[in-house]
Amino acid sequence: MVIPTISSVYPDVHVDKPRMYWDYENYNIVWSDPEPYELVKKIGRGKYSEVFEAVDVRTNTTVVVKTLKPVKKKKIKREILILNNLKGGINIITMLDTVKDSLSKTPSLIFEYVDNTDFKIGRIVDTCLYCVGIHI
Repeated sequence: MVIPTISSVYPDVHVDKPRMYWDYENYNIVWSDPEPYELVKKIGRGKYSEVFEAVDVRTNTTVVVKTLKPVKKKKIKREILILNNLKGGINIITMLDTVKDSLSKTPSLIFEYVDNTDFKIGRIVDTCLYCVGIHI
């Protein structure tokens, strides 16, 4: 038996949105070929994915490839739909493409590359500077 739950924060946020805005189960993903993206190095991993720095050989620009581990299609559809809906928002990484390898059927999401400092390293540096009395 499914027990419906109601969010305590913004429970009616989708009331004025069309069905295609929130209905990820019926969302159709347009998959591209991964050929234009050349992996350079692994830069991270998580429970559901591995993340690589890559180059789009068509434009010679650095991108990020998030290769998804085997999960339910609904989770992938939900993530892609949310990223598309939030595209252009403040502090939202831009998803550039969705690709799927024709042989392995492995899906990947292509994102803009954002050059930044690893937050763990940044915190260590901040802590060390604070300890020696240098406040930035």
